[in-house]
Amino acid sequence: MAHTQSRRLASVQTPIIPIVSRWIADTPGTVSLGQGVVSYGPPDDAVAALRSFPANASDHRYGAVEGEAPLVALIDEKLRLENGIDVSGVSRVVVTAGGNLAFMNAILAVTDPGDEVILQVPYYFNHEMAIEMAGARVVPVRTDAACQLDPAAIEAAITPRTRAIVTVSPNNPTGAVYPEAALRRVNEMCRARGIFHIHDEVYEYFTYDRTPHFSPGSIPGAAAHTISMYSLSKAYGMASWRMGYMVIPESLWEAVNKIQDTLLVCPPVVSQHVAAAALRVGRSYCASHVARLDVMRRLMADALSQPDVPCDVPAARGAFYYFVKVHASLDAMTLTERLIREHRVAVIPGSAFGASEGCHIRVSYGALDARTAQEGVSRLVKGLKALSD
Repeated sequence: MAHTQSRRLASVQTPIIPIVSRWIADTPGTVSLGQGVVSYGPPDDAVAALRSFPANASDHRYGAVEGEAPLVALIDEKLRLENGIDVSGVSRVVVTAGGNLAFMNAILAVTDPGDEVILQVPYYFNHEMAIEMAGARVVPVRTDAACQLDPAAIEAAITPRTRAIVTVSPNNPTGAVYPEAALRRVNEMCRARGIFHIHDEVYEYFTYDRTPHFSPGSIPGAAAHTISMYSLSKAYGMASWRMGYMVIPESLWEAVNKIQDTLLVCPPVVSQHVAAAALRVGRSYCASHVARLDVMRRLMADALSQPDVPCDVPAARGAFYYFVKVHASLDAMTLTERLIREHRVAVIPGSAFGASEGCHIRVSYGALDARTAQEGVSRLVKGLKALSD
């Protein structure tokens, strides 16, 4: 009998970031418009907080499964003041090791093998991977030409096996920000059908042109069927610290407690110490960086939207991405590899995000300064012209 990997895992897509990273490593001097990270690190006060850790021997022991009380209290206050979410009584905050673990917790808590979860296409690839790993099934629903939700199509995709609808706003990979009315409609759909609304708000601070951000968890009566997810990786430049949190209905706590205790035991206490200091600094820390990112967002849009550049660029008023449709007969993986090897500019192929029709790429500008962004988009434009039909 052969020693083989799990059939369930064999069907999960291979992570795209390591593949692109290898191509970049093979091509010195490549400008990366690929991975979704920011260029800055945590606030000075957060880094300085390390000097007071550990304060005593208990800092080296296991902590609470749901996170340390001082950090949870800060998150409770932030949710109430910024998101309009009151967690008292009906909901619970759970600190996680980043947003991806929050999503894995949610999927394992609400699905059984064979159940269905609706994702909007294009979707965040790790969400699709988590659903497949759990033995559930992804039901893809296309967004419209502007990468906005299509509530009628979402409702039509609901079946007796549907357990959750996932929305991400501001969106990865498209940069779209979903309006309040559309999110309210999806949330009401979930309430009426007895399913969960899983809403990812990792990029909540990254909006432009005075575009408002809305949290469905703030809707009166939504607490019992809404799971909201957040992260400090982007807003506070803490990607390597693996700090996120989720708001779950109290009814899911027993399940999430089992999952997180098994996968993580507890969120890293040292990371929580730094996270608490970052939250005390507050969203103003991110705001100054968002203003700089907006300059690069406009630079990217201007360059890619020129009449002689063979691509379509939907408007993006959030996150730090564009999801570009390229007028090329090449598949997205081949185009991406050739852009790196021949033009020394890296993007992420849209096929990783479920965009199977046509040739799409995700362009990220979060990690760049203005000069590097200008050089990167110049190479990208040149490469797209050379590789298009």
